[in-house]
Amino acid sequence: MQFTRRVILRSAAAALAAAGLPHRLWAANTLTMGGVTLDTLSDGHLVLPRDFILGGLPEAELAPILDRYGITGDALMPPCNVTLLRDGTNTVLFDVGSGPDFQPTAGKLGDALAALGLTPEDVTHVVFTHAHPDHLWGLLDEFDEPVFANATHMIGKAEWDYWMDPATVDSIGTSRTAFAVGARRRLEAMQDRIATFGDGEEILPGIASRLSPGHTPGHMAFELRSGSESVMVVGDAIGNHHVGFERPLWKSGSDQDPDMAAPTRAALLDQIATGQMRLIGFHLPEGGLGRAEKTADGYRFVPEV
Repeated sequence: MQFTRRVILRSAAAALAAAGLPHRLWAANTLTMGGVTLDTLSDGHLVLPRDFILGGLPEAELAPILDRYGITGDALMPPCNVTLLRDGTNTVLFDVGSGPDFQPTAGKLGDALAALGLTPEDVTHVVFTHAHPDHLWGLLDEFDEPVFANATHMIGKAEWDYWMDPATVDSIGTSRTAFAVGARRRLEAMQDRIATFGDGEEILPGIASRLSPGHTPGHMAFELRSGSESVMVVGDAIGNHHVGFERPLWKSGSDQDPDMAAPTRAALLDQIATGQMRLIGFHLPEGGLGRAEKTADGYRFVPEV
């Protein structure tokens, strides 16, 4: 296995400079496993209220954890890392980012692909971990046309059923009503070209689905394997590098079902740490690629840098 860290990628730097615009920078990782190349590409970042993730947690125990990671203020700005897999035949994206309609700090995936010399037309498969806006809304462009027009789109059956259920918009809670409306509109637009799958299926060569519910009802992680080497794409089942690792059984407001998400997160971390696997997290720092190390009372995220 070979690993390299690309600190920045510059897209059309000369043109931007000529126009008097700032360079756009993306952190990215590249990992090779046999004939498979994995890249993590930045879709930008989100700006979230602190309490959306950390609200309701025990302050006395939370404070020293946040201090260790330098987390202050009333807002968190998690990065958004999209995973790209290329095996010589398939070019696979895991999630598609926010697109133009969610937050102005996100929706940069097209530029990140261009920095690698790729276009959306080069993508053969799009595989979703789940259907939250920062993972799904990049599915359509400003004119509601498919961005990845040549790709086969794939999503877990449980996740598809949940967002396509007309009752979801009324049961999801008022703070997430827009999530439900936006997901169903986009999935309906793609329903003739999207395939579903179940837990434990090899959806493409070397890519196996792993049901990891709680963040959403049908959230999927994916085990990517080449020979004896493997990487787990965890999506939002492990949503941050601080509390999510140090106290995986604490409940997070970012999860739709915190009671289910917490044991899912703990079990996934145990599997990754015990198996000494690498993982890629959508909202983890340094491009999202790293390892989970067991500590006395939790885990620690060790980025690959």
